[in-house]
Amino acid sequence: MSLDQASPAFIAALSGAAFLTSTLSGVAGLGGGTVLIGLFYALGLTPMEAIPLFAAVQLASNASRTVAHARYVQWQAAGWFLLASVPATFVLAPMVEHIDVHWTQLLLAVLILLSLMPWRAPDTAPVPAPLVFGFAGLLNGSAGLFVGATGLLVGRLFLRPGWRKETTVGTMALTQMLGHLLRVLAYGFAGFSALARPQLLIPLCVAVIAGSFAGRHLQSRLDERQFAVLFKSLLVLLSIKLLWDSAAGLLNG
Repeated sequence: MSLDQASPAFIAALSGAAFLTSTLSGVAGLGGGTVLIGLFYALGLTPMEAIPLFAAVQLASNASRTVAHARYVQWQAAGWFLLASVPATFVLAPMVEHIDVHWTQLLLAVLILLSLMPWRAPDTAPVPAPLVFGFAGLLNGSAGLFVGATGLLVGRLFLRPGWRKETTVGTMALTQMLGHLLRVLAYGFAGFSALARPQLLIPLCVAVIAGSFAGRHLQSRLDERQFAVLFKSLLVLLSIKLLWDSAAGLLNG
């Protein structure tokens, strides 16, 4: 479906999905954006339609989550993040018009499945913060420009020794907000404006802001083990859907 022909019912359904995925991010700290961009692709949107719109929506979502956790945020992390993310984003920006949706679906599905693999931090001294957040910025500015969402990809880099959960959620939200702002600008320079469809952008932004605060409210009220099982099951189903659509498109192309 083209977004230019989106019906009120479609916009309402997408806004509902945006609210739920933003609530998910508000509880878990990450992952909701990956589910939302996956839904965009599953509904048949092209990267040129999906990524600028998604970046603008997630800019609002992560800004609200940053505000909700502002007193816990490690602001210095943003400097190291931007140091790598800014050049990566704008060096690769001229390539965005050549993105193939089927390869994007495949890459996003692979990233989701990789994020679900068991991982244990090595028993060594922690990597210095400038290297960690610089690497997060590099991944955000490169992979993020082509798949739209990088939260699951870089989320483990924000599990720093001594950080409480609110610090991880808030700092992650801040850096993701900056990454999405860079993508809005990069796609705008390439001729794909995130503001081209205000009738869709505005309700989606309202939905994700409401979802962020709903997630903040629910954060201490959910059973973490049951939530983790539900979250992982949702990601597996989404990745299977993306793999199916990608394989069908590539084989038929």
